[in-house]
This record gives sequence, C-alpha cells and structure tokens, in this order.
Amino acid sequence: MVCKNCGANIPNGELFCPNCGTCTENAKFCKYCGAVIGADTVLKSRVTVSQGCVVGERCIVHSGVVIGADGFGLAFAGDSWFKIPQTGGVRLGDDVEIGANSMIDRGAMADTVVGKGTKIDNQVQIGHNCHIGEHTVIAACAGISGSTKIGSYCIIGGAAMFVGHIEIADKTTIGGGTAVTHSIKEPGHYATCYPLQTHKEWARNAVHVRHLSEMAKKIKQLEQQLDTLQSNKD
Repeated sequence: MVCKNCGANIPNGELFCPNCGTCTENAKFCKYCGAVIGADTVLKSRVTVSQGCVVGERCIVHSGVVIGADGFGLAFAGDSWFKIPQTGGVRLGDDVEIGANSMIDRGAMADTVVGKGTKIDNQVQIGHNCHIGEHTVIAACAGISGSTKIGSYCIIGGAAMFVGHIEIADKTTIGGGTAVTHSIKEPGHYATCYPLQTHKEWARNAVHVRHLSEMAKKIKQLEQQLDTLQSNKD
C-alpha cells in the first residue's frame, strides 16, 4: 500500500503511514477527536472511544465499554488532591474483544496498550499506562491498577486484583479472586483465595488470624527455650 499523502510504502495491515502518520484505508478516522477504528471492527451500542485512541482491525467492543477515560492520576499537595493531566491514549491491537461495561483508561503520558488477540470479559477495569500482552484472557470483574504489565498468553481469573507498577511473566495463570501484590517473574499457576467455609468456621479462624504476630513471638520463645534445654542436656 502507498500513502496518498506522502507516497511512502505502508506495510500491510498498518493503520497509519510510518512516514507521515496519515490514516490508511484500513481505518476510520474521526475528524473531531482523532480516534481511529480499524477495518471490520464492530462497536456495539453505547461504546465510547475517546480522543486520540486507536482500536485495531477485527475487534469486537461490546455495549457500555469506555476506551480512553482519564486515568486515576492524583497528587496530594497541602491539604487537598489535584488532578494530574492524562495526555496519553489507548491502543488496542487487532482481533481484541472487550466485554460489556469494561473500562480501559488512557495513559498519563504514554499509551495504555492491549496486545493483539487478547480477550477481555465484562466489567474489567484496566488502569492508566497498563500494558497487556498478546493473546491474554481476562475474566469478569478483574481490576488492574495503573502501570501494571501483564505478559502474553496469560489467563487472569475473575475478580483478580492487581496492585500497580508490577510485571507478570508470559504464560502465567492467576486464579479467580487472587490479590496480586508483587511481580511474578516465573510462569505458573498462582492463587491466594481462601476456600469456601461456613461463617462459623470463618469467624473461629479469623480470631486466630488476628493474633498471628503474638503466636509467632510465643513460638520463637518456645524454640529458644527448647534450644537452651537441649544445650544444657548435652
């Protein structure tokens, strides 16, 4: 393909000319806000694609999705919070599907990115500056805090929660309801949820959980006493 604006060669499937940035025939360009929608992409009812965001080819975006809302960027100064401008965008690769009422926030400066072939379920929140790899699947109600990087071919269970500024290795599986609080460098299956139990059992166990630090101190003291007794015996 040849760019009609500058005459440069454009690789097949590209939405923009690599030389001048002109939108190609593969994409639809909004002259009012600069959003770009790739060829054969389907936007269902009440979908919002905000200024400067790019949706690749053959994507399916279900009802109520918002792509490019401001990220939750705030700073505290004096006695109040003030808003940090979110000037980046969102870039979705080809063949991405996004379930109903999911939200993908724009980046603070760089773009929030979702790689090609990734599938996102309903009511998923992806914060600003996140980078989701290719062919990853994310089940409903997952929440991914800002600047988190999730690799390719990952499986994210429903209602999994991620703190910000961490990295998840390619081909990692996260169980449903898991709270991911640190980076994962080795692929594997990770989960942290308690198994289902009766309320009575949960309440009884919760009492012990509240006193774990005290129990640890007592165990350490007992170990020291045992070591002393063993030394005296020897």
